Amino acid sequence: MDLIGYWYYHLPNYVLAVLIYTLLGRFILGMFVPDEWPNYIWQAFKTLTQPVIRGTRTITPAVIPMVWLPLIGVFWLTALRVGFTLVMAAHDLVPALPITR
Repeated sequence: MDLIGYWYYHLPNYVLAVLIYTLLGRFILGMFVPDEWPNYIWQAFKTLTQPVIRGTRTITPAVIPMVWLPLIGVFWLTALRVGFTLVMAAHDLVPALPITR
């Protein structure tokens, strides 16, 4: 099967990857700019990652500062991505690597 044939694996995997890299970008950019910066790129990072940050805040102890939540969100999304791949692989729903000799 081709890429389209495994859309149910690739689409969620891609969305999780985009969120992970966007959270990393928000964390790195957040070290250099104030939270209220009106730049459109910063606002896009905040808009895309705010649902993940809210979810991370609910499962993270309040003693953790807000500045570290994007990295903690990266950890949880990476764990979710690995778990998703393992579950899909257990049910033979991931594409097989072509074996060439």
